[in-house]
Amino acid sequence: MNSLTTLLTQTYALAWLIVVPLAASIILMAIPRTWALTMRLVAAIAAGITLVISSLLIYDYWSLVHHGMIAIHSINDFLTIWRYDNPALAKLITFGPISFHLATDGAGVAMCFLTALTIFAGVFASWNLQERTKEYYALLLLLVSGVFGVFVAADLFFFFLFYEIAVLPMYLLIGIWGTGQKEYAAMKLTLMLLMGSALIFVGFLALYVKGGSFDLFKLVEASRHGAFGPEFQRWFFLVFYLGFGVLAGIFPFHTWSPDGHASAPTATSMLHAGVLMKLGGYGALRIGVYLLPEGAQHWGLFFMALTTVNILYGAFGAIKQTDLKFFTAYSSVSHCGFVLFGVASLNLMGFKGAVLQMFSHGVMTGLFFALIGMVYGRTHTRIIPDMGGLAKVMPWLAVCFYIAGMASLGLPGFAGFVAESHVFLGGFFGNVRRSLGFGLGGRWLGFGHGGLDR
Repeated sequence: MNSLTTLLTQTYALAWLIVVPLAASIILMAIPRTWALTMRLVAAIAAGITLVISSLLIYDYWSLVHHGMIAIHSINDFLTIWRYDNPALAKLITFGPISFHLATDGAGVAMCFLTALTIFAGVFASWNLQERTKEYYALLLLLVSGVFGVFVAADLFFFFLFYEIAVLPMYLLIGIWGTGQKEYAAMKLTLMLLMGSALIFVGFLALYVKGGSFDLFKLVEASRHGAFGPEFQRWFFLVFYLGFGVLAGIFPFHTWSPDGHASAPTATSMLHAGVLMKLGGYGALRIGVYLLPEGAQHWGLFFMALTTVNILYGAFGAIKQTDLKFFTAYSSVSHCGFVLFGVASLNLMGFKGAVLQMFSHGVMTGLFFALIGMVYGRTHTRIIPDMGGLAKVMPWLAVCFYIAGMASLGLPGFAGFVAESHVFLGGFFGNVRRSLGFGLGGRWLGFGHGGLDR
């Protein structure tokens, strides 16, 4: 372990990612309403601190990989490389079988950096917000604190707690500061995501009953020693994949997503599509595949077929849209289908593609929603046919849209191309014969099924 890794571990860097936005949220509620600039500065400083910490984490993790201290040669390596685990913190905050155990891996580090980057940009995208500024920034930072918690929690109790903290503020952020059918969109989003949360909660209780602990490391050991039988794994992998899949927009439980995207304010849309939907893919990978590999093998091919519907349905849905936000929302459903497809491929290449797709889509869709917010702020419309000639008066905005569009297309030279190529190839080479069984369309889409490397 190098000096930076030791420093980040001993200074509880993962805990600070959670505490800083949470503390800023509480401080914001204590600031007088007339101190508008102070509120914005507190939010910006908190977001900036998380960006610095997550940048150090991603730089350090990349250094470890570059110097050969972390080597990923199989799925088992991919799923079991954890860093920045400080047992002292877990011992300090312990309640029976529950402990505040924090640790993360390469996927978690990448998602933490994505979250910090998105909230930092989102704070400035909302800089001119006038309505109930204090409450808006407080809820935004509370949501982000929950997102960070999901990506670094190694205890299922706190994983679920942070998951709910990340999801529930969306109801208020859309219902109060949204546009259009905001009450309908907020209620629909909340009810459908709570349905997914109920499945996850039941699954976590079942893991505790069978494994005797909420600690992810202990549950892994229990899984390796046969605590979760084949029948248990088959049914509860289905529970987890559908539960997390609801948040990732899996078909047919995706319908909350376009309405939520379209009604949410700019920064909320950025976080919603750029980060929150990634919690579903991350949870399916980290909990479903990690703890229940036999169940993943059983259902893998089925979910590869189902998520292909996501990819095609979202793409065709986006083509028919005339509202910029609905267009981006349906394209997000399609792109998140690639994430779930990669997870279901049960192939190392597919996993890498899924994680890279989460990151690249988060950056790309965050840029899209920021640009849409800028357009709406000047034109007060999101209808594409009404924007003829906009490039003549806002050429730099047109260039940014073009770049984001090429990234969304998966053009070579952009991260989306690398991610989607890995997802396709991972799915195809997971099991070539079963891939060929789906015919020409299946070959193009990369259907396949591969077993977990032991």
